[in-house]
Amino acid sequence: MKVLLLADVKNVGKKGDVVEVADGYGRNFLVKKGLASIATASVVHEAAQKKAAQDFHRAEEIKALKALAAELNGKTVSVKIKTGENGKLFGSVTSANVAAALAEAGYDVDKKKIKMENVKTLGAFEAEIRLMEGVTAKIRCMVEAL
Repeated sequence: MKVLLLADVKNVGKKGDVVEVADGYGRNFLVKKGLASIATASVVHEAAQKKAAQDFHRAEEIKALKALAAELNGKTVSVKIKTGENGKLFGSVTSANVAAALAEAGYDVDKKKIKMENVKTLGAFEAEIRLMEGVTAKIRCMVEAL
């Protein structure tokens, strides 16, 4: 019996796969528990259409992230922070500060995607933005007194 999996099933397949299973297992377990539906032509076609749409949207998202990485690569952002005497910082510059500076420049980047060491001095440093696996950008951050 052929079934379309509606959820990931261990040792059977992933969601959206059309697999061949024993009749009893398909009818009495998979379909009854809502893990699969019987694979008719219309159900298989609909699943293929959904998968094609997902692949298209994923490709568009990757293309947009690569364009953002190309735009950000080599960019310099200014981070202003309170300082005491002799240019010593109160606290340190973190990825949240860099994300706020990027937001002011018009780029929406999550602070969790910015990889850097904590900086405790004025001056310039490098930060890496990992937008997704394989898509990164390096930016330069200038730490200035407020």
